[in-house]
Amino acid sequence: MNATPNPPKKRKTGAPRPSPTLSRAAIVAASIAVADTRGLTGLSMRKVGEELGVEAMSLYNHVTHKEDLLDGMIDVIFAEIDLPSPSDNWQAAMRTRALSTLEALERHPWAAPLMESRATPGAATLTHHNTVLGILRTNGFSVRLAAHAFSALDSYIYGFALQNVNLPFDALSDIQQATEMIVNRMPADTYPHLAELASTVVMQPGYSYRDEFAWGLDLLIEALEHTRRATDDPTPEPPAAAP
Repeated sequence: MNATPNPPKKRKTGAPRPSPTLSRAAIVAASIAVADTRGLTGLSMRKVGEELGVEAMSLYNHVTHKEDLLDGMIDVIFAEIDLPSPSDNWQAAMRTRALSTLEALERHPWAAPLMESRATPGAATLTHHNTVLGILRTNGFSVRLAAHAFSALDSYIYGFALQNVNLPFDALSDIQQATEMIVNRMPADTYPHLAELASTVVMQPGYSYRDEFAWGLDLLIEALEHTRRATDDPTPEPPAAAP
């Protein structure tokens, strides 16, 4: 007599469970990898899914939409930036922070336009901003002057980063070749100052445009220190309590 075969097991119904191999951190890391290779225009849920070897729809178990994903990506970039100690001299602290920020933006060229654009910043972003402001405040900057300094420094850092990554050359040999090509198409008698700059500075051995960053940063920090020393705290005192 033949044994009765076991009936097939019924599949459980309900919402699919998130894949145990996925996490928000893994999705954000994969998204950064895609953006580093393809830029923001090449970033899509489908490409991130391909990077992780999963269907794009499974990503939505961990991120709600692309803006949420960008929030997480920018928070990771802020976490990569070295933050000095609040007890450090403010000039040295701002140099450390600025150079580390530039290095992070060189690793992730797509990030500079987004660094201050997030309406829902993450913990690393908020910690970064709070620390920078704290260093300025504990070193004699008024609230208003700290705001000015923070804005000026960030404008310089992000602006330099954008210009640096968009230059039409990558290496020292490239900049010299590109400059020589431009000079050859640029009559020196018509554009004498550009020709002088190219021959005297840019085409000299060892020139690197990136070295301009430190020079400009020192100039800005020196100007901020001069302003700090010369400016009284404009924050009004709270009104005295009534007798």
